[in-house]
Amino acid sequence: MAKPQPASQNKRPGPFEVLLDYEQRSLAHVAGRPEMIEAPGHWRGVGFRLGQRRLVSSFDEVVEILPLPPVTPVPGAQPWMLGVANVRGSLLPVVDLKQFLEGERTVVHEGQRVLVVRQSGGNVAVTIDELYGQRTFNDSHRAEAPDANDGRYGHFVGQAYRLADQTWGVFNMSLLTRTPEFRQATV
Repeated sequence: MAKPQPASQNKRPGPFEVLLDYEQRSLAHVAGRPEMIEAPGHWRGVGFRLGQRRLVSSFDEVVEILPLPPVTPVPGAQPWMLGVANVRGSLLPVVDLKQFLEGERTVVHEGQRVLVVRQSGGNVAVTIDELYGQRTFNDSHRAEAPDANDGRYGHFVGQAYRLADQTWGVFNMSLLTRTPEFRQATV
Protein backbone atom coordinates (compact mmCIF):
# COMPACT_ATOMS: atom_id res chain seq x y z
CA MET A 1 0.00 0.00 0.00
CA ALA A 2 1.27 3.45 -0.95
CA LYS A 3 2.29 5.73 1.82
CA PRO A 4 0.11 8.87 2.00
CA GLN A 5 1.94 12.09 0.99
CA PRO A 6 1.99 15.10 3.28
CA ALA A 7 -0.54 17.81 2.37
CA SER A 8 2.26 20.22 1.33
CA GLN A 9 3.43 17.81 -1.41
CA ASN A 10 -0.09 17.36 -2.82
CA LYS A 11 -0.61 21.12 -3.08
CA ARG A 12 -0.68 22.49 -6.65
CA PRO A 13 1.38 25.60 -7.34
CA GLY A 14 -0.52 28.86 -7.32
CA PRO A 15 -0.79 31.22 -10.30
CA PHE A 16 2.18 33.30 -9.16
CA GLU A 17 4.42 30.25 -8.85
CA VAL A 18 3.35 29.02 -12.31
CA LEU A 19 4.14 32.41 -13.88
CA LEU A 20 7.47 32.57 -12.06
CA ASP A 21 8.33 29.10 -13.39
CA TYR A 22 7.39 30.15 -16.97
CA GLU A 23 9.54 33.26 -16.69
CA GLN A 24 12.57 31.38 -15.38
CA ARG A 25 12.32 28.72 -18.07
CA SER A 26 11.85 31.24 -20.89
CA LEU A 27 14.79 33.38 -19.72
CA ALA A 28 16.99 30.32 -19.61
CA HIS A 29 16.29 29.70 -23.33
CA VAL A 30 16.13 33.22 -24.73
CA ALA A 31 18.07 33.47 -27.98
CA GLY A 32 17.34 37.11 -28.73
CA ARG A 33 14.63 38.60 -30.89
CA PRO A 34 15.59 38.61 -34.58
CA GLU A 35 15.43 42.40 -34.78
CA MET A 36 17.81 42.69 -31.82
CA ILE A 37 20.50 40.33 -33.08
CA GLU A 38 23.44 42.23 -34.50
CA ALA A 39 24.44 40.92 -37.88
CA PRO A 40 27.70 42.23 -39.32
CA GLY A 41 27.06 44.50 -42.28
CA HIS A 42 23.30 44.71 -41.69
CA TRP A 43 21.34 47.88 -40.94
CA ARG A 44 17.63 48.06 -40.02
CA GLY A 45 15.26 50.97 -39.86
CA VAL A 46 11.73 52.27 -40.35
CA GLY A 47 10.86 52.90 -44.01
CA PHE A 48 8.56 55.76 -44.98
CA ARG A 49 7.73 58.14 -47.82
CA LEU A 50 7.79 61.94 -47.89
CA GLY A 51 6.57 63.30 -51.20
CA GLN A 52 8.36 61.24 -53.87
CA ARG A 53 11.26 60.26 -51.60
CA ARG A 54 11.64 56.89 -49.95
CA LEU A 55 13.43 57.35 -46.66
CA VAL A 56 14.44 55.19 -43.74
CA SER A 57 15.40 56.17 -40.19
CA SER A 58 17.18 54.15 -37.55
CA PHE A 59 15.17 52.21 -34.98
CA ASP A 60 17.23 54.02 -32.34
CA GLU A 61 15.68 57.33 -33.39
CA VAL A 62 12.02 56.31 -33.74
CA VAL A 63 10.29 55.67 -30.42
CA GLU A 64 6.97 54.51 -31.88
CA ILE A 65 4.59 54.81 -34.81
CA LEU A 66 1.06 56.10 -34.22
CA PRO A 67 -2.02 57.09 -36.16
CA LEU A 68 -2.23 60.88 -36.33
CA PRO A 69 -3.75 61.88 -32.96
CA PRO A 70 -6.17 64.81 -32.61
CA VAL A 71 -4.05 67.98 -32.76
CA THR A 72 -4.69 71.28 -30.99
CA PRO A 73 -3.19 74.22 -32.92
CA VAL A 74 -0.73 76.48 -31.12
CA PRO A 75 -1.17 80.23 -31.81
CA GLY A 76 1.98 81.96 -33.06
CA ALA A 77 3.62 78.73 -34.26
CA GLN A 78 5.39 78.17 -37.57
CA PRO A 79 3.10 76.84 -40.34
CA TRP A 80 4.86 73.44 -40.20
CA MET A 81 4.09 73.14 -36.47
CA LEU A 82 0.64 71.55 -36.57
CA GLY A 83 0.15 71.84 -32.82
CA VAL A 84 0.21 69.57 -29.81
CA ALA A 85 -1.47 66.23 -29.16
CA ASN A 86 -2.28 64.43 -25.94
CA VAL A 87 -0.74 60.96 -26.24
CA ARG A 88 -1.41 58.84 -23.17
CA GLY A 89 -1.38 61.90 -20.92
CA SER A 90 1.75 63.51 -22.39
CA LEU A 91 1.70 66.55 -24.66
CA LEU A 92 3.55 65.87 -27.88
CA PRO A 93 4.41 68.54 -30.48
CA VAL A 94 3.26 67.45 -33.96
CA VAL A 95 5.29 68.66 -36.94
CA ASP A 96 4.45 68.42 -40.64
CA LEU A 97 7.86 67.13 -41.73
CA LYS A 98 7.18 67.58 -45.43
CA GLN A 99 6.20 71.21 -44.92
CA PHE A 100 9.29 71.82 -42.78
CA LEU A 101 11.56 70.36 -45.47
CA GLU A 102 9.80 71.32 -48.71
CA GLY A 103 7.39 74.10 -47.76
CA GLU A 104 4.51 71.94 -49.06
CA ARG A 105 1.83 70.84 -46.59
CA THR A 106 1.15 67.11 -46.17
CA VAL A 107 -2.28 66.02 -47.35
CA VAL A 108 -3.80 64.45 -44.24
CA HIS A 109 -5.77 61.25 -44.85
CA GLU A 110 -7.56 58.66 -42.76
CA GLY A 111 -4.58 56.29 -42.45
CA GLN A 112 -2.11 59.09 -41.62
CA ARG A 113 0.79 58.01 -39.44
CA VAL A 114 3.29 59.91 -37.35
CA LEU A 115 6.73 58.83 -36.23
CA VAL A 116 7.44 59.67 -32.61
CA VAL A 117 11.07 60.76 -32.51
CA ARG A 118 13.45 61.23 -29.59
CA GLN A 119 14.65 64.75 -28.90
CA SER A 120 16.16 66.37 -25.85
CA GLY A 121 13.48 67.74 -23.56
CA GLY A 122 10.80 65.32 -24.79
CA ASN A 123 9.68 63.48 -27.88
CA VAL A 124 8.16 65.00 -31.01
CA ALA A 125 5.80 63.51 -33.61
CA VAL A 126 6.47 64.07 -37.31
CA THR A 127 3.95 63.35 -40.07
CA ILE A 128 4.87 61.13 -42.99
CA ASP A 129 3.05 60.50 -46.26
CA GLU A 130 3.24 56.71 -46.15
CA LEU A 131 4.66 54.05 -43.83
CA TYR A 132 6.53 51.06 -45.29
CA GLY A 133 7.54 49.42 -42.01
CA GLN A 134 10.82 47.69 -41.20
CA ARG A 135 13.52 47.70 -43.87
CA THR A 136 16.75 45.72 -43.68
CA PHE A 137 19.82 46.49 -45.77
CA ASN A 138 23.36 45.16 -45.89
CA ASP A 139 26.63 46.72 -46.99
CA SER A 140 26.19 45.49 -50.57
CA HIS A 141 23.07 47.72 -50.85
CA ARG A 142 24.97 50.97 -50.14
CA ALA A 143 24.48 53.64 -52.80
CA GLU A 144 25.12 57.31 -53.44
CA ALA A 145 22.78 59.52 -51.43
CA PRO A 146 20.18 60.81 -53.92
CA ASP A 147 19.61 64.52 -54.29
CA ALA A 148 22.49 65.36 -51.98
CA ASN A 149 22.26 68.99 -53.07
CA ASP A 150 18.46 69.00 -53.22
CA GLY A 151 17.36 71.63 -50.72
CA ARG A 152 17.04 70.70 -47.10
CA TYR A 153 17.07 66.93 -47.64
CA GLY A 154 20.79 67.05 -48.40
CA HIS A 155 21.44 68.21 -44.84
CA PHE A 156 19.62 65.24 -43.26
CA VAL A 157 20.30 62.42 -45.78
CA GLY A 158 23.97 61.48 -45.76
CA GLN A 159 23.84 57.93 -47.09
CA ALA A 160 21.51 55.66 -49.00
CA TYR A 161 20.76 52.04 -49.83
CA ARG A 162 19.51 50.63 -53.12
CA LEU A 163 17.26 47.60 -53.03
CA ALA A 164 14.94 46.21 -55.74
CA ASP A 165 15.32 49.27 -57.97
CA GLN A 166 14.38 51.60 -55.09
CA THR A 167 16.76 54.05 -53.45
CA TRP A 168 16.23 54.63 -49.75
CA GLY A 169 17.85 57.71 -48.22
CA VAL A 170 18.85 57.33 -44.58
CA PHE A 171 17.15 60.27 -42.87
CA ASN A 172 18.92 61.39 -39.71
CA MET A 173 16.14 62.24 -37.23
CA SER A 174 18.67 63.04 -34.48
CA LEU A 175 20.21 65.74 -36.64
CA LEU A 176 16.75 67.08 -37.46
CA THR A 177 15.80 67.44 -33.79
CA ARG A 178 19.06 69.28 -33.05
CA THR A 179 18.59 71.78 -35.90
CA PRO A 180 17.98 75.26 -34.40
CA GLU A 181 15.21 76.10 -36.88
CA PHE A 182 13.35 72.88 -36.03
CA ARG A 183 13.65 73.58 -32.32
CA GLN A 184 12.34 77.16 -32.76
CA ALA A 185 8.71 76.51 -33.68
CA THR A 186 7.42 80.02 -32.94
CA VAL A 187 7.05 82.73 -35.55
